[in-house]
Amino acid sequence: MLNIFKKAAIAGAMTLAAGAAFAQDYPEKPIEVIVGYSAGGGTDVMARTTMPFVEKYLGEGASIVVKNMPGASGQIGITEVAGADADGYTLGTFNLPGMMARTLDREAAYDRDSFTYLANVVNDPNVIVSAKGSGIHTMEDLIAAAKENPLAITVGMSSLGGDDHFLLIKLQKMTETEFTIVPFKGSAPARTAVMGGHVAVGIFNVSEVAKFQGELNVLGVAQPERSEFAPDVPTFREQGFDLINGSMRGVVAPAGLPEDVANKLRDAFEKAAQDPEFIEAMTATANPVAVVTGQEFRELTDGLYDLAKEAWETTPWN
Repeated sequence: MLNIFKKAAIAGAMTLAAGAAFAQDYPEKPIEVIVGYSAGGGTDVMARTTMPFVEKYLGEGASIVVKNMPGASGQIGITEVAGADADGYTLGTFNLPGMMARTLDREAAYDRDSFTYLANVVNDPNVIVSAKGSGIHTMEDLIAAAKENPLAITVGMSSLGGDDHFLLIKLQKMTETEFTIVPFKGSAPARTAVMGGHVAVGIFNVSEVAKFQGELNVLGVAQPERSEFAPDVPTFREQGFDLINGSMRGVVAPAGLPEDVANKLRDAFEKAAQDPEFIEAMTATANPVAVVTGQEFRELTDGLYDLAKEAWETTPWN
């Protein structure tokens, strides 16, 4: 009997040693980060700006490759991540509340337990914009037009069931208005549609329109204080609309990632968050940094899942 216990103890020690050695050597080959949206959108920009700094803090020899896998409002990419080997070489961008909404408005091959939560990186507030020649220059203009002609005002957005959609749901309930949603395959084509006058207004995140303020009317920003990236734009609250909403963008791995590897990755994100060059790079892309790692990131996901579920249960999506 003692021999059995000795063998079990030795086996356990060997497993722990192997895990420690794996983490110490990690990464030994390129890491792929899957972005479930098109190039040029807020999530893609976040990933491509952040990953060089994660490489830096993982150590010499680390290499991260960003791969776009757009479709189904981000579902294709995140499903690929959920089904990948939990070896630290496949990571994926994770958008809240959108990724949790995907488990409610359709069949999904993943849920909250399908991931190892590494780090949220950005908390990016929503904005409503219109084209310069649209005749809609203020929130007052927008609500008046919507009340006068219900469903006549078209709203472009990157997808259904994401933070853009949630903002519109809140606005419609608050103002007793109805709009017609026009979803696109990402924020970049939706923004182009607004600029071209193909839709009346669009809902985006501040990072997605900050560089286009000369070509768009930005009607309001959905955070308590004015954004440093659009300081002349009033908040919705300043205009009498209690709208606080936005997109959180982070990075996850498949569930079951060895804890030592997960901690090494989380540590790299945390160190990157303190790097002045990282902050400067994120500021240049108008991405508001809000790094949250590990269990706190998981708890944030649970809370936003509850929000998505409430919206799904009370609002028709199509």
